[in-house]
Amino acid sequence: MKKLFTQPGILRPALIITLIFMTISLSNAQQGKPAQSGYAPVNGIKVYYEVYGEGKPVILLHGAFMSIEGNWAQVIPALSKTRKVIALEMQGHGHTPYSDRPLTHANMARDVEGVMDYLKIDSADVVGYSMGGSVAYQFAIQSPKRLKKLVIISSTYKSTGWNPEVNAAIKTFKPDFFNNTPMKTGYDAIAPDKTKWTKFIEQMIVFAARPFDFGDDNIAKITAPVLIIAGDNDGIDKLELAKTYKLLGGGVSADLAPMPKSQLAIVPAQGHVSLMMQTDVILGYLNAFLK
Repeated sequence: MKKLFTQPGILRPALIITLIFMTISLSNAQQGKPAQSGYAPVNGIKVYYEVYGEGKPVILLHGAFMSIEGNWAQVIPALSKTRKVIALEMQGHGHTPYSDRPLTHANMARDVEGVMDYLKIDSADVVGYSMGGSVAYQFAIQSPKRLKKLVIISSTYKSTGWNPEVNAAIKTFKPDFFNNTPMKTGYDAIAPDKTKWTKFIEQMIVFAARPFDFGDDNIAKITAPVLIIAGDNDGIDKLELAKTYKLLGGGVSADLAPMPKSQLAIVPAQGHVSLMMQTDVILGYLNAFLK
């Protein structure tokens, strides 16, 4: 591990992602066995899913390079006490096989709808973290009738929604940065084809570096209530985040006008990684907003 720190200017990006994977995965909470799991054949690939609990459905979308357990192990046990929790692993992640199919937000959002069709779910609340949050925004735009409420955790609908240093760091990613890391160990433990590791990393690097913008007009058209949760120092540009909230109807003077249906929560003293570790805080916001 010491070697990773010898050239911080070069290796820091990969180290950040490795720490995200390692920190969130190192959880004492156990999500238990799913009531149902398997593969949904959608859009030319097979998407792995797990289902926990009973009640109104809520779909969980993980961050880049992660898995269901790595992202949601602390959240699922509590959330599934009152809800039917459906967690997906997106293209090439976790148990879902690698595919040469173009890796895009639009394709992954269509996969979410495909899994819903497979599980016979008409509509659901959707919660996305980081990359999963961007996919959730795209899902809201593409499939508005399938969405009840939307929760975005430390994410954005456009690449310029990240601070410039985050985008600069992403451009330095190289496949060999990720070898001999806990991320590689996690991939080998559950990936259906371990030989696809390098192709998966290369595909993800191209995806992460590609600029995207779903459009202010499209965000303003989202009619479902939206809860945005961000850390005060999580890499999201807070000026852009404030603009996003206004597009969703927020930022009013609630003493002079009705309280907006969407909400914004800025959690103090939190970064992109540490925010997702604040399980009680995240669950408190989720339960209050989704009920």
